[in-house]
Amino acid sequence: MEQEVIATLARTFELHGFGNVETRAVEPMDQLLRKGDTSKEVYVLRRLQEEDGGKDRGIGLHFDLTVPFARYVLENAGKLEFPFRRYQIQKVWRGERPQEGRFREFTQADIDIVGRDTLPFHHDVEVARVMLEALSRLDFLPGFRLQVNNRKLIQGFYAGLGLDEHGIDEVMRLVDKLDKLDPAKVRELLLTEAGVTEEQADKALALATIRTTDDSFVEQVRALGVSSELLDEGLDELATLVRACAPLVTERTRIEADLSIARGLDYYTGTVFETRLDGFASLGSICSGGRYDALASDGRTTYPGVGISLGLSRLLVPLVQRGVLTADRSVPSVVVVAVTAEETRAEADAVATALRARGIPCEVAPSAAKFGKQIRHAERRGIPYVWFPDAEGAGEVKDIRSGNQVAADPATWQPPTQDLRPQVVVTTTSTSTSEGESS
Repeated sequence: MEQEVIATLARTFELHGFGNVETRAVEPMDQLLRKGDTSKEVYVLRRLQEEDGGKDRGIGLHFDLTVPFARYVLENAGKLEFPFRRYQIQKVWRGERPQEGRFREFTQADIDIVGRDTLPFHHDVEVARVMLEALSRLDFLPGFRLQVNNRKLIQGFYAGLGLDEHGIDEVMRLVDKLDKLDPAKVRELLLTEAGVTEEQADKALALATIRTTDDSFVEQVRALGVSSELLDEGLDELATLVRACAPLVTERTRIEADLSIARGLDYYTGTVFETRLDGFASLGSICSGGRYDALASDGRTTYPGVGISLGLSRLLVPLVQRGVLTADRSVPSVVVVAVTAEETRAEADAVATALRARGIPCEVAPSAAKFGKQIRHAERRGIPYVWFPDAEGAGEVKDIRSGNQVAADPATWQPPTQDLRPQVVVTTTSTSTSEGESS
């Protein structure tokens, strides 16, 4: 199932001109710790027989794909054409406590666009649209909403309240806890830990309550009576993004300006994304990212970028475990070629070779058992067709689901398109009744 999802995502990303990149699993610790307070998440590597001061000291497994990508850009900048667009689908490792939606080893799918010195804002819009399209192609998913905000909007608003740089960072950190803490508790923390006034705390919380599916959030923010140049820039960018994504909105695929979203990592500088599945609030965000203007720099040139990352394991594993999704077969084979006797196995092999030459996945039966047993072998694995070859190299093919059996030639026979590859099947339309959508 994961492979089918990966193939769908890869096709979508490539349709938009993103090339595939794969980076090494191991990175120097100084690289891994550039992204903020991530030291608790990094798995450090050492050889069992390593001596103190060995060459392998100070390396760890990458916990995301953005930090390795930043290194890749710096090391290959002279060979890349900017803006550089890449997608990357790989395993990552993170020091998590295993639970639903949280894993120590999992698969991520990232897209990023990186520029040299400058990167126009329209790429923020493009990344959002590409991921919306990619998720919408996974038509077995429950409904979902892409929540968007802009750090310029937040920082500009707080600056307009009179907060200094330290105060802005503290308020942003605390407001980002609203998805876990009661607003009254967050207000208390704003007063005690951030040291803001009651009016500043109330306006910061008022900003965080604004959520709209169109650009009407602009008027709501203006109504709070705060102004700054950076706030104006953030409002304009966010409104542009929401309007540009509106044509992709469907009943399942939604976009929402959510002014409580800030993202915990401190390198985001503009647009920020989070994505929630309907009925699966406990999973948190399954697809996140944003704009970063200074993640990669060689001291002379800065490489700004914008990207978004989909947690494939976080998305798929809970849906499978809850029985929402399954696969219609456990193997890629669409046909089992029956063997009438071991002496005629070569005939079955010839049929299978002819089918594979035309891109039809198949396998030859493991033994020349009675046909009924060979059919049951196919049924147990979910394989829909059994081929009974004849001495002339053709034979008959049976759809074991319907019982329909027809004469067929391996040089021309073609299964229906929906049977050619394993399909993800929605086994139930219900979602958890114990949790609603996160707000």
